[in-house]
Amino acid sequence: MKILMTGGTGLIGSHFIAKYRDKYEFTVTSRTPKMAQAKLGEDVTVIGSVDDIGDIGQFDAVINLQGAGIADKRWTAQRKQELQNSRWQVTEKLASKINSTEKPPKVFVSGSAIGVYGPRDSEPVNEEGNAKTVDFAVDLCRQWEHRALDAEANTRVVLLRTGVVLAEGQGALAKMVLPYKIGLGGPMGSGEQMMSWIHIEDMIRGIDYVLEQPDLAGPVNMTAPGPVANKAFSRTLASVLNRPHIFKVPAFVLKLAMGEMSSMLLEGQAVVPDKLRQHGFEFNYPTVREALSDVT
Repeated sequence: MKILMTGGTGLIGSHFIAKYRDKYEFTVTSRTPKMAQAKLGEDVTVIGSVDDIGDIGQFDAVINLQGAGIADKRWTAQRKQELQNSRWQVTEKLASKINSTEKPPKVFVSGSAIGVYGPRDSEPVNEEGNAKTVDFAVDLCRQWEHRALDAEANTRVVLLRTGVVLAEGQGALAKMVLPYKIGLGGPMGSGEQMMSWIHIEDMIRGIDYVLEQPDLAGPVNMTAPGPVANKAFSRTLASVLNRPHIFKVPAFVLKLAMGEMSSMLLEGQAVVPDKLRQHGFEFNYPTVREALSDVT
């Protein structure tokens, strides 16, 4: 299978390529082709952008993971625009190319996030759930998904609603671990907000799974079946690291430091992967203790 991937040098994309390079033939877009080539390997074809693709019909599948880091910088008006543009524009281009080719790829797997469900209580929410209120993250994801779904008349579209990805020394976990290593770990805010997470191995196995399931389409929650409250997650992390769990980060401190972006830490949702489980996918790391024990 020939795969076109955007965001191939990111956390999820690079792990996916590393695991499945013998199974698939990859073409990756990157604004820094030389750096991408060095990171991904000579067996991966690297091109400058989606604009460099003549006929997208040469690919069997498209995996769209491109997007500026949601938690990398404070959400100023300019940063919000960057977050939107980095997701929406490439998705529009891919959908347009899929719709204009005579032989479209069989599947378009496009990124999204559990932020689409908005702030919620601890009641589990599956792929049929909707946001109760609309904030920046909800609108960002909705518009992202809408642009991908523009291609569903011509190909199978899968929307990856991804939770917090746990990977050793990378991504969100790298930031979470630091306070614990210096003895300052603890829950954030009330600690009651739910955290929906997924081990990187299950994440990339899940993507591989949806590629091969022709009847699996629309939104798919890429989260482990065991969402937990922030205080339970932080207590487990402290236990796995054998570090103290005595400090609590007040909500007002996070709001002062991060502004609107603090909502990602202080509000949550208990997202469950009903579609994956109903189709027979089995998680290697279904509990947070199993996942954290493997990646810390």
